[in-house]
Amino acid sequence: MEFRSALPVAVLLGCVLGVAAAGRNNAGSPTTVTSAVTGGDGFVTEAAAAVTGATWDIPVVHNAPVQKFVTLFTRRQQDRMALYLKRSGRYEGMIRGKLREQGMPEDLLYLSMIESGFNPTARSHAQAVGLWQFIEGTGERYGLRVDSYVDERRHPEKSTDAALRYLQDLHGQFGSWYLAAAAYNTGENRVARVMREVTGKQRGKDADFWRIRGRLPSETREYVPLMVAAALVGKEPHKYGMAPVKRWLPLEWDEVDVPAGTRLSTVAEAVGVGETELKRMNPHLVRSMTPPGRKPYPVRIPRGRTERYAANFTQVQRVASAKAETEARQVRAKQAVVRRVAARRATSARRHTVRKGESLWTIARRNNTSVAAVRRANGMGSRSRIRPGQRLVIPS
Repeated sequence: MEFRSALPVAVLLGCVLGVAAAGRNNAGSPTTVTSAVTGGDGFVTEAAAAVTGATWDIPVVHNAPVQKFVTLFTRRQQDRMALYLKRSGRYEGMIRGKLREQGMPEDLLYLSMIESGFNPTARSHAQAVGLWQFIEGTGERYGLRVDSYVDERRHPEKSTDAALRYLQDLHGQFGSWYLAAAAYNTGENRVARVMREVTGKQRGKDADFWRIRGRLPSETREYVPLMVAAALVGKEPHKYGMAPVKRWLPLEWDEVDVPAGTRLSTVAEAVGVGETELKRMNPHLVRSMTPPGRKPYPVRIPRGRTERYAANFTQVQRVASAKAETEARQVRAKQAVVRRVAARRATSARRHTVRKGESLWTIARRNNTSVAAVRRANGMGSRSRIRPGQRLVIPS
């Protein structure tokens, strides 16, 4: 993928690029990852996850490039990092669970953090979207639907499945999670070419990232150090002087099949919640409605409200349809009035042939109108000039 993620752009703008690669891999031994507990205020509070017993299942390198970002996260970008830690509570369990199911390192979670800050609606300057910042072509290559109604790059679970398949493919190609992460950022072809030039082969080890780092684009050189720094701070924020962070709870939802072309506002009214809440649960519905067609589309609603949806939806939809039809009739009526007025003006407009010595001002004054009105009627700009023999429309 091209370098286009929301968080790296923000943090890299605040630091110096191109620090020389240094150090060797010092991989930690993977053990049980500590967990967090739920507080009574609707957040996940820092608890066991914030003790010094944090462990890793990706290599953790402590060197100058990594330390640079640790310092950035915990000083100049501390508020931003705290926000990302809050958001992580909503998606961390889901992402770790899927990584575990695939037998992949769970700490690849932090790649999503540096890509989007755990924001499923994040969009970069290069039009990459979602938790994992897929560009459209790569998203579609990995099975995501992207059109004017549904953008599954914004679907947390489906985009995570696609990202994990992509990372697995990259790991299979390069034999290293560090190299896979670099390829995720800058593209597999570039990393493969640099690997062949530096090491003589495409596949390698995590240590090879540091060997080829100086030959990669400046953004990609910082990508793995950025991921490692995010993991270090994300697992032990207290160790780096950050205040305790209350993490958001995961959204709890059920799915109901909703007729095609139905607005989320209608579903929200049927289940008794605000439309904003349904938008948060269905960020992939980019027009806040189900896509058109013959088949119903699954919509997420707050858990425990399926019976309420079933009882209320038909009546709410009927009222909403009647309201929409009334509004449509009003719009059509206004458009008809505008067309009739325009037609009357067109038929009542007079024509004038410009004579030598005339100006728009004299023509407008003689016909009891304004220069601006004559210009508008004839599609003329402020610098347009008239010439003898030219036919002008004189507005009534």
